[in-house]
Amino acid sequence: MRAALRMAVVAAGLLVVWQAVVSITGAQPFILPGPLAVAAALAKHGGLILPHAGTTLAEILLGLCIGAALGAFSALVVAHVRPARLWLLPVLVASQAVPVFAIAPVLVLWLGYGMASKVAMAVLIIFFPVTAAFYDGLSRTDPGWLDLARSMGASRWRQLLHLRIPAALPACASGLRVATAVAPIGAIVGEWVGASAGLGYLMLHANARMQVDLMFAALIVLAAMALTLYFTVDRLLRLAVPWQADTLFQEPAKDPNAP
Repeated sequence: MRAALRMAVVAAGLLVVWQAVVSITGAQPFILPGPLAVAAALAKHGGLILPHAGTTLAEILLGLCIGAALGAFSALVVAHVRPARLWLLPVLVASQAVPVFAIAPVLVLWLGYGMASKVAMAVLIIFFPVTAAFYDGLSRTDPGWLDLARSMGASRWRQLLHLRIPAALPACASGLRVATAVAPIGAIVGEWVGASAGLGYLMLHANARMQVDLMFAALIVLAAMALTLYFTVDRLLRLAVPWQADTLFQEPAKDPNAP
């Protein structure tokens, strides 16, 4: 309840600042429309925006699921197969040096203007944070736990299943949070390069027709969708990894003998 109230207060503050900037600078509506104009456009074009939002959301969710699964599998392979670690790890790192804007036209050329190229772009962006975070967690299991498991005769598979993976899940959860935050980038970039539906496609067409209020309305829907997805995934990860303690804002324990 308190978190929702804080978010509402922050949103209201941003709207006030937005309106103040428009009023003080006297910006024309085709440059920076006010919040009321954008709200009117959202109400007027809601039937147009929602189908495009559904397309973008489907691209993001598919990319997130596929990218997270491929990232987790790749981390397991790189962490436990030495030849794969020697050969694939440099390739994974080098793949991130290529800008996504340079890859998007190639994916559209190969996979077409449909959903497949946008999902592939989202997968490419999501894949590396999950792989890097999960691999880091798998490679940093407490040596004392591993020594104890070996002394009890645990096989390498049992060590992986009962020690390394549970110990690495908090790191993997952090990677998934980062991936969720950047997932919309892949879908939107793909839609900007070439698409027939989606919020990115709608924003481009609205901008070309000088419908700036519609463009801002689509942008607000995208931001709300991305925030909802992030907080939903964050909540699910906290439930899935309950042993990951959040001590950042934890109050220090009081000494009962202190005066």
